[in-house]
Amino acid sequence: MATPAPVLSIFRTKETGGTVLTYRSLAIWSNSGAIGHMNKTDDILCIGSVLWDVIGRTDRSMRLGSDVPGRIVRVPGGVAMNIAMALSRFGMQPDLLTAIGRDPAGAELIEAAKVRGIGTAHVYLSEDLPTDSYMAVEGANGLIAAIADAHSLERAGDKILRPLADGRLGTVNTPYTGPVALDGNLTTQLLRDIAHSPLFAKADLRVAPASPGKAERLLPLLDHPRATLYVNLEEAGLLAHETFDSSDTAARALLDKGAHRVLVTNGGKGASIAQRIAQRDEILTQTPPEVLVARVTGAGDTFMAAHIAAEMRGADAASALTAALEAAALYVSGDTPL
Repeated sequence: MATPAPVLSIFRTKETGGTVLTYRSLAIWSNSGAIGHMNKTDDILCIGSVLWDVIGRTDRSMRLGSDVPGRIVRVPGGVAMNIAMALSRFGMQPDLLTAIGRDPAGAELIEAAKVRGIGTAHVYLSEDLPTDSYMAVEGANGLIAAIADAHSLERAGDKILRPLADGRLGTVNTPYTGPVALDGNLTTQLLRDIAHSPLFAKADLRVAPASPGKAERLLPLLDHPRATLYVNLEEAGLLAHETFDSSDTAARALLDKGAHRVLVTNGGKGASIAQRIAQRDEILTQTPPEVLVARVTGAGDTFMAAHIAAEMRGADAASALTAALEAAALYVSGDTPL
């Protein structure tokens, strides 16, 4: 049996109001005391891209045509996988629904998931589709360029959802009732089908675009009554067909577009959670801690996973948002395991 991954815990001292982050304890605390303790595992499905990330990083600023020294790493990635890895670090038990090729890269990826405590029993293994991949270049001034090759996931289509219909995880008459992290690497048609499918009628949907370029794929899920959307400021603008300068104005605009519940991030400038209840908007905005940025790929996925984990343990809106911002800050600083 694999050794459980360390779990992020967040402590806020009553004396100073400061924050201490550790990977040793299993408790998550707020100003009012313990939010909850991990005395059991929580199941969550992560549906979407699982692939290999090939990422070049340098501590120098870059521009088009730059040629600089740095490091190149190959790590498990993809939105669904990033979220699953973060959820596992936070003590939850994620299970993947995705497409992976029956090739050496796929076998290695399956093993990488297992050693991280991530379930792979329901993964669609394809004989004729290769394992997907992603390539990115990051500098001191952020993401420089990236290419995502998720064609196998797109071609697999609804085959990855079979466990939700054949009785392994649910059926049309007895749909899955737990949380689902859903990523925008799925095709627009499949996301549209999911929005209207009885298989997801009772699920707690947590939805994230794979990138700004794929943000509009989420439009079919924008007004889904059981969906929470996690987007950055640019993605919010693409969904609302507007330009925003703050997370709270973007969040309010998405509510006006029909969103049930939304979280909008804006780098180091703040993040907002918004929900419309009985014709009344409830919007909360917080500013993340300042850190030296060492990496950016996967930061939004870590934010989403930390927020889900906090809410699954009973955190209120403010505490869950704080937990997510601090976990994302710790991640981009480079101080968390991959």
